[in-house]
Amino acid sequence: MKLFNKDIIEINKMLKNKEIKPIDLVEEAIKNIEESDLNAVITTCFDEARQKALELEDVEIDNILFGIPIIIKDNIITKDIRTTCASLMLDDFVPIYDSFAVELVKKNNMIIVGKSNMDEFAFGSSSRTSYYGAPLNPWDKTKITGGSSGGSAACVASRIVPFALGTDTGGSIRQPSSYCGIVGMKPTYGRVSRYGLVAFASSLDQIGPMSKNVYENACLLNAICKKDERDLTSFDTNEDFTRLIGKDIKGLRIGVIKYLMSDIVDPKIIEKLKEVIKMLEDNGAIIDYIDIKYIENACTLYQIIAMGEASSNLARFDGIRYGYSENEFSSIDDLYLENRSHAFGDEVKRRSMIGAYLLSGENAKTYYNKALSIRDDITKSFKEAFNNFDLLIGPTTVSVAYNLDDPMDDPSKSFLDDVLVIPANLAGIPSLNLPIGFISNMPFGMNIMADSLNEATIYQLASFIEKKLNLDLEVK
Repeated sequence: MKLFNKDIIEINKMLKNKEIKPIDLVEEAIKNIEESDLNAVITTCFDEARQKALELEDVEIDNILFGIPIIIKDNIITKDIRTTCASLMLDDFVPIYDSFAVELVKKNNMIIVGKSNMDEFAFGSSSRTSYYGAPLNPWDKTKITGGSSGGSAACVASRIVPFALGTDTGGSIRQPSSYCGIVGMKPTYGRVSRYGLVAFASSLDQIGPMSKNVYENACLLNAICKKDERDLTSFDTNEDFTRLIGKDIKGLRIGVIKYLMSDIVDPKIIEKLKEVIKMLEDNGAIIDYIDIKYIENACTLYQIIAMGEASSNLARFDGIRYGYSENEFSSIDDLYLENRSHAFGDEVKRRSMIGAYLLSGENAKTYYNKALSIRDDITKSFKEAFNNFDLLIGPTTVSVAYNLDDPMDDPSKSFLDDVLVIPANLAGIPSLNLPIGFISNMPFGMNIMADSLNEATIYQLASFIEKKLNLDLEVK
């Protein structure tokens, strides 16, 4: 029985009727991981998952996610489960506490079965910078999964598990979700606590849900949103993100961002998006094309801000208190040099060095502070747009997933892969990938954005499109 091909409403009903037990779900997840050749999981915790499943047999089922297995991206801290960030630096790091998002996952009695593969410290857009090797795209194993949440996307797309948590700093949930044909949400900045998330760029990072459909994505977001006093950007609005799913879209005002529909995008993706836009108009949505100021500079601004903040955040990984450490050294400076030279991959070292340069002396004013100023202008431009529109849309990626063996010698390529999704991170607004079609049997998605705190409206539109398109997103 392939339980994970069923939706969670049906699984929940089967659990309540005693047709299955949580241990059956865990055993299916374990079997899927053991039989998978996707390299999507770095660390497993099968014994702990089995024990948790058996404990839940005598617990009253009180929510839709009860007993459901989940994969956690390997830069999200998990107590007593190795957390590596896909880096040699943290190859043997076992945390003594849970991130707040994981605390909430456990509170809802979901069962963690493993930690997913990713780009090292989330630096990349293909998951090929992982110390443990790249995860493979389940639709075509010669293609990338995207990144940095590539392992999480592959796990959900291949139905290894129904859910995964990812993180999104510059598209790292939505871009791999597009490449792998799943639903991925980057919530409003501050919606999900960053406590226990290994920081990449603190003003951009956000944890979010990855799932096979829209309703289940909203259910997982419900579970991981709560105010956390340990994260000063955290807030709580105590809302149900599923409340608008199934509602009519007549009268919804939708803006199509012109830059996102330009010749940088595969014409076949544009063509399919225009078909979806026509379908929305036919069903009463009000569509118009708009410009967002400075959006063409978003990728450059992101590079400056993200690399600057990353260089600061990664300074803590020195091998002194935890992590990889050389045994032979002549001085403390030599120890730092040896540890960081050997334990960090090339992409991490490159971004750290550039970031340190951007923040050094007068460069901080010339580059970082100026980038922050223009970022404010982009944010204001989005806010102005949302005075006239409920939602903004465009494609998620410029193409479908490309070959694993494509060259990695262009340092800007990993940023350009995310060029369509980076603006939402800069503005701090929610943004979701929804699968809308295939090119040469490879999936691609549509990017739906809303004003801060309006995730429910995104789910309203996404669920409507999902039902109308009725795509077969099961990997054969």
